[in-house]
Amino acid sequence: MAEHGVNLDHATLSRWVSRYAGLIAEAARYSKRPADRSWRMDETYVRVKGKWVYLYRAIDKHGKTLDLMLFKGWDKVAATKVFVCAFEVNGLQRKIVIDKCGANTDGIKAINKMLEGIGCSIPIEIVRRKYLNNIVEQDHRFIKRRTRLMLGFKSFASAASVLAGIELVNMIRRGQFTPGFRPIQQFAQLAG
Repeated sequence: MAEHGVNLDHATLSRWVSRYAGLIAEAARYSKRPADRSWRMDETYVRVKGKWVYLYRAIDKHGKTLDLMLFKGWDKVAATKVFVCAFEVNGLQRKIVIDKCGANTDGIKAINKMLEGIGCSIPIEIVRRKYLNNIVEQDHRFIKRRTRLMLGFKSFASAASVLAGIELVNMIRRGQFTPGFRPIQQFAQLAG
C-alpha cells in the first residue's frame, strides 16, 4: 500500500484480514487443482480468548492443503463435518491416514455408513501408522509459527477467518490453484 501512496495503520489491515480473508478463502476452495486420493488428517490447537480450540486440517500425500476448519470441541461431529466439506470440493478419497484419535475414527466410520446408505460399495480405508501422518504434523508448524507472533485471537470468528487467510497464502505459495485464480480480484469484488 505504501508503494501506491496509501498510509494505513496496522489495525486497519487487521480488520481487513478479519473481514475478508475467510471470504476469499471460501471462494478459493473451488479453484484448487485436483488432489490425490490418499489424504492425511490431523488436528492441532489454537488459543482463542485464552481457551484452546481445535484446528482440523486435511492434506493429501503430496502436502497440498485440502481443507481446514476451526471447532470449539473435539468430537465425532466435528471430524465428520471436516470430511464432508473436504469431499464437497475434492471428491471422494480412497484412504485417510489418521492418528489414534477416536473422534477421527468415528467420523470416518460415520462417513462410511453414509456412503453405504447411498449405495457406494467401496468404503474409505482407515490407515493408522505411526509415521505416515508426519507430513501433516510437520505442516502444522507453518500455522503455529504465524500465530505465535500474533497477540492472540479475541473472537472465534476472527480466528477462523485469519487462519483461513494464512492457509490461503500458503496454498498460493505452493501453487495449488488453477491459472485463472486471482485473489486480488476476489478482494476487489468483496470490498467494492
